Amino acid sequence: MSDQPLVGRIALVTGASRGIGRAAALALADAGAHIIAVARTVGGLEELDDAIQAKGGTTTLVPLDLKDFAGIDRMGAAIFERWGKLDIVLANAGILGVLTPLTHLAPKVWDELIAVNLTANWRLIRSLDQLLRLSDAGRALFVSSAAAVNNRPFWGGYAITKAALDAMVKTYAAELTGTTVKVNLLYPGPTRTAMRAKAMPGEDPMTLPAPEDLAPLIVEMLSPDYDANGEVVRFTR
Repeated sequence: MSDQPLVGRIALVTGASRGIGRAAALALADAGAHIIAVARTVGGLEELDDAIQAKGGTTTLVPLDLKDFAGIDRMGAAIFERWGKLDIVLANAGILGVLTPLTHLAPKVWDELIAVNLTANWRLIRSLDQLLRLSDAGRALFVSSAAAVNNRPFWGGYAITKAALDAMVKTYAAELTGTTVKVNLLYPGPTRTAMRAKAMPGEDPMTLPAPEDLAPLIVEMLSPDYDANGEVVRFTR
């Protein structure tokens, strides 16, 4: 296999400014893809751009809050106008919300969890589906969580949105049967990220895999020769 199996491919990454999204964006760029990096944090996007350019890669930066659903549509239209297709989507952005009993979960927190973890990803599917179908081998990967199936106390808001995300992506995968597009889910497991530190403040982060450890699997799952569709893949170190 070529050291750059993704040369000429266009890859959109949400939550690209830090954590798993940043590590994946760097790895996808190393594999030859042009990165459309989406995140709220302009500074983080600019640092990612510097890191990718230093390695000879290229990026397009999209500062966007994914709760701006009309902005997602505008992004899709801009991608079509510039490239006429999209080869790769890594839907990584997500929020933890608050770990609390369901009866104590504030409506504002609930609404934000639904907006970011579920509705934004549906809007991405809605806006980018035709672009993926215009690729010779469109690949999409949605970052979910084993919280979706573990049903642990106090994780309800996060777990419910991830369970709904899983159902949505599996439905979308079934609807893609017979096309050249494949879509799958990834459960990263405990990873050294800011979200994990918020959830488990007493944990030693150095005992956990780094986001960079997941990156090779993500590149593999977004490569044209990855033919699985509708699967949930758990990362194991």
